[in-house]
Amino acid sequence: MGIHTSDSHPPLVPSPASGGAPGGAPDGPWVTPRAGVPPTRVPHDADDAGLPQAVLFDRDGTLVVDVPYNGDPERVRPLPTAGAAVEAVRALGIPVGVVSNQSGVARGLLTREQVSAVHRRVERLLGPFDVWAVCPHGPDDGCGCRKPAPGLVFAACERLGADPARCAVIGDIGADMAAARAAGARGVLVPTPVTLPAETAAADERASDLLAAVRLLTAPARPAGGAA
Repeated sequence: MGIHTSDSHPPLVPSPASGGAPGGAPDGPWVTPRAGVPPTRVPHDADDAGLPQAVLFDRDGTLVVDVPYNGDPERVRPLPTAGAAVEAVRALGIPVGVVSNQSGVARGLLTREQVSAVHRRVERLLGPFDVWAVCPHGPDDGCGCRKPAPGLVFAACERLGADPARCAVIGDIGADMAAARAAGARGVLVPTPVTLPAETAAADERASDLLAAVRLLTAPARPAGGAA
């Protein structure tokens, strides 16, 4: 997610997997499947191999440099090891997705097209993702998808046909880890300068960078816990 204060693709469409309750609460998240081709499906032997059925990445501060409320594709810059990390997951045949809070939409600072344009730029730099799940709501909108709520994880897993309890989330702040935990998924924190010390201490698993996080997730023999 990156900051604590906020945070061609097919059209972004609401998902029934998450969102507010009936009676005026917000719609669910925007969920975008992989353009042009079917998404990577969960490997049949993933459970037997001890691998995650899918790996979901936070966007800002995790995959790319966090630029608050960014709607300009030219400002997108991948973080170190991001490309290698995502490619390492793809090489194992595991679906990859992005789960991202984008409250700039609710604040009137971003449009859907700007969000999509940034996603297209990310994919040009890092390759295609099998699903994008985006929360366009603000902190006070009462939705079920804004992290730390689990709705984005549920929506992405539903689109991929994956069991949340057999999936993993990689992010840079406590809200990412809380969303993973609430969904029953495995969470790996990759701390950055904006990560609070308490968030780092509370993380069940930590890694020094994205590639280390992926290696932690894809090395089943390695004991869980601690830093990679």
